[in-house]
Amino acid sequence: MDALFEFLFTYRDIAFQQGDFAFAAPGSLRPLLGIAAVLAASAVATYTIARGKSSITDRIIMASLRVALLGLLVFCLMQPILRISTVVPQQNFVGVLIDDSRSMSLENEDGTQRRDFIEEAFTPATGSLFEGLSDRFVLRFFRFSDVADRIDGLGELTYDGTHTNVARALDAAREDLAGVPLAGLVMVSDGADNDDRPLTEALVPLQAAGVPVFTVGVGDEAVEPDIELGRVELPRAVLEGSTLMVDVVVTQYGFGQRTVPIVVSDETSILAEEVIALGPDGEPVVARIGFELDREGSRRIEFQIPTQSGERIEENNRRTAWVDVRGEREKILYYEGEPRFEVKFMRRAVEDDENLQLVVLQRTAESKFLRLSVSDSTELAFGFPTTREELYRYRALVLGSVEASFFTFDQLQMIADFVSVRGGGLLFIGGHSAFAEGGWIGTPVEEVLPVVLTEPQGTGPQGYFAEVRVEPTPAGLAHPAVQLDAESGAVTTRWDSLPPLTVVNPITRIRPGATTLLEGINTDGITTDRQVVLAFQRYGRGTSIALTPQDTWLWQMHADVPLEDQSHESFWQQMLRWLVDGVPEAVSVATDQERVEPGETVRLVATISDSTYLEVNDAIVTATVTSPSGVIDELPVDWTVEEDGEYVVEFRPREMGDYEIDLEAIRGDATLGIDQSVLHVARSDEEYFSSARRTSLLQRLADETGGRFYTSDNTTTLPEDISLSGAGVTLTEEHDLWDLPVIFLTMLLLMGAEWGFRRIRGLV
Repeated sequence: MDALFEFLFTYRDIAFQQGDFAFAAPGSLRPLLGIAAVLAASAVATYTIARGKSSITDRIIMASLRVALLGLLVFCLMQPILRISTVVPQQNFVGVLIDDSRSMSLENEDGTQRRDFIEEAFTPATGSLFEGLSDRFVLRFFRFSDVADRIDGLGELTYDGTHTNVARALDAAREDLAGVPLAGLVMVSDGADNDDRPLTEALVPLQAAGVPVFTVGVGDEAVEPDIELGRVELPRAVLEGSTLMVDVVVTQYGFGQRTVPIVVSDETSILAEEVIALGPDGEPVVARIGFELDREGSRRIEFQIPTQSGERIEENNRRTAWVDVRGEREKILYYEGEPRFEVKFMRRAVEDDENLQLVVLQRTAESKFLRLSVSDSTELAFGFPTTREELYRYRALVLGSVEASFFTFDQLQMIADFVSVRGGGLLFIGGHSAFAEGGWIGTPVEEVLPVVLTEPQGTGPQGYFAEVRVEPTPAGLAHPAVQLDAESGAVTTRWDSLPPLTVVNPITRIRPGATTLLEGINTDGITTDRQVVLAFQRYGRGTSIALTPQDTWLWQMHADVPLEDQSHESFWQQMLRWLVDGVPEAVSVATDQERVEPGETVRLVATISDSTYLEVNDAIVTATVTSPSGVIDELPVDWTVEEDGEYVVEFRPREMGDYEIDLEAIRGDATLGIDQSVLHVARSDEEYFSSARRTSLLQRLADETGGRFYTSDNTTTLPEDISLSGAGVTLTEEHDLWDLPVIFLTMLLLMGAEWGFRRIRGLV
């Protein structure tokens, strides 16, 4: 197609895109040519009036052909020209940016490596592209991956970079060549860009300076056969013994919809294995895998699909994530307003869990309380906490069947703040004095609840009562809190085997943004409304959960439940662990990245609050960083000023391995708190993922800067195209257009068309 265009128009299409069209005929001649054209066209058109054997349609067609031919002749007499700005040879610079990352060593379908094109094209004296560019321009070479710098030759390329930062590469080349006439930049890459920086930030200065970017894409647009694991998201820290449900995205090309295993393992053992069916080519499939982490410490979790026969890239079959498994004992306060079986069986369900301490405060009479599992004789000695400091010592709060009027307004506001400010977990359990039936409508706590409360239908024997069969919603099937330790695919069956529960709080609606995990279907076969059994929402910094049945203990004591069935125990263990999951401490520390490479800058971010979880800006914060080899550095962490309670420090780890971070915050003579974190320093394998050539990114670079995109097998015209870009030191050339082959062919076509038409119509 390009050859045909050049034959018809003499010049290549880029010349017309970059050039300016004009007429070279003298200005005094142009009006005369215009008048002559009008008169000639009128004279030609007059013969449409002539009679004879021709019809009016025949005469109009023949007149139109004559007028078109005349107009084309006048166009030629106007001497059309194309003004093109071309660069002055050897007076302009061109920056050549070469991708130096690991992905350039990947093999193409024909067995060659992506880097081979660079050796063939840019080797001095033998490279055809090097010769064409060096004849016209002064060349400056740059390599880029996670860093970008100037090089003197191809011998400095290592193809070992673990990241590709296109924006940084463009900035580096532009800044280095800022003082010289720059005709353009040539970027040779597969288009991988795994940095978070927006590309627009680098394109705007190039657009302002009029510097075009000419991109050369290497590598196959589709890598097949190949299987790739998507990014795996795990929480940074979990409680020891927690069960994680992780979504793993798998994409394949060229293997068809076969089944493959996904193996989850740590340093010592296999944690889980799931067989999944692959989707059609290019369509991702989501596999949900559950596994338990029961050993304290920093754990390296690997997700892997065994390499399949003929697979092009092995490295993208596995993903690695780190989880800090913490062995603390989390305290949960359970306040119950009346004696009932829920207390006994809930305590029994978690009594063997060494990471949960369920502290029970049960009202037995007016101003009389039963305290269970307290840490000392003073804990809750005067009933429900009356200060934030006392309540905020707990990580979660469970409220059973207790009327809102039992609490003072300050206590009600304190419960709401426990979720929104402290970031704790709040669980509401159904009962005769719970939800609307307990007078919670209009209280500060109502806004915290994930369900919509309606006016109660009465209490006692005259109130609402329903028996419901509980089943998980689609969202519930994916949530670890309702898995009941069942095998994948058997969760629904396990729920179907449990006996119905009773509900005295009619709740059928949730708040916008809330999620229902369990629903209840009335066993009477008449009522169609589904009862909300379990729902949750994020509220402020914390989570609120509503569990509406009043007797989950039936899942253990009902006659239809086998003695060995552990569904009730599993449910409450998972529920209470979920309740304390992610609850922040007053002092916490984390890095802005889970894993970095040696020498890469990492930000250490700490949030500092007092015992009431109000942000503190005047603390003295120190981070003690211990390297894998035992080297200890103490870093002062300073308040950021922009955010209350936020303290930041940057540092660069130099060693491979795990860095231990201990942070302490002091205010005056008091220690506000301490926290620990782990930073993993290892080489990244991101270059092996999404490894097909990203043509869209390379095309965008070229289009938005006025350059062009090429593949590795069509770069012959690249030097000439840069010469026509108009950037740098240029001179203007004028090229005649009146003698283009397309014009003469059009003339012949018009004359032939008229003659042919006359012949067909019998007018000659």
